[in-house]
Amino acid sequence: MTRPRLAIALTLLFGLVLTACGQVPPSTRAPAGSASAEQSAPASPAGSASSSPSVSGSAGAGGCAYTPAGTPAKPVDPPPVTGVATTGTVKYVLKMTNGDVTLTLDRSKAPCTVNSFTSLADQGFFDKTTCHRLSDSGIFILQCGDPTGTGNSGPGYQFANETTGRETYTSGVVAMANAGPGTNGSQFFFVWEDSTALDANPDYTIFATIDKASRDIIAGMAAEGQNGANPDGTGKPNNPSEIISAKKG
Repeated sequence: MTRPRLAIALTLLFGLVLTACGQVPPSTRAPAGSASAEQSAPASPAGSASSSPSVSGSAGAGGCAYTPAGTPAKPVDPPPVTGVATTGTVKYVLKMTNGDVTLTLDRSKAPCTVNSFTSLADQGFFDKTTCHRLSDSGIFILQCGDPTGTGNSGPGYQFANETTGRETYTSGVVAMANAGPGTNGSQFFFVWEDSTALDANPDYTIFATIDKASRDIIAGMAAEGQNGANPDGTGKPNNPSEIISAKKG
């Protein structure tokens, strides 16, 4: 498993990146929506978002598709591919270092993503894991979902984006990290302050939101800073940022 990245152009002067698990060729410049196996310099976006959710990722297209990809970071069964709910919302509570964070997952917006997240959460995949990446300048995100805490791993499968091209990454949204189209796995990120610089390249499936109290908990952890270990200025949070448990609310 290589260490790909979610590269994002922020402005003409600088950029930041997120890591995600997926298999892509190593590169020193990775277009946004694809990824580098190394933590390298940011680059301008490549590719474009579709005008409707990707067919292979749409439950309305006859079910969800989850493609085997690498070894899961924890033993886990893949999600069901048929009978996936496409309406309504469901709440999950992540008990974290600084308090409970409540996610409202939207099945109508991203049914296959929600189906995957709930399957992983119900199997304890996120329990006792740490959020491994914090960006606190330009974009404001806390990235989680890799049980190894490295950004190298995922659930052993990948699936398609569920985007419309009209996504906006405002405070309180929760979106999938990826290494390009069709490479979503288990890694996701909280947006704890408006990060609309991402809107120019809306390649990251928004599948949930958090309320103000939950956002404040994420922001409080982020306020402790990060170690700046990555070349793009992001790094491991100074706060433990642990997901102690993830349970249906």
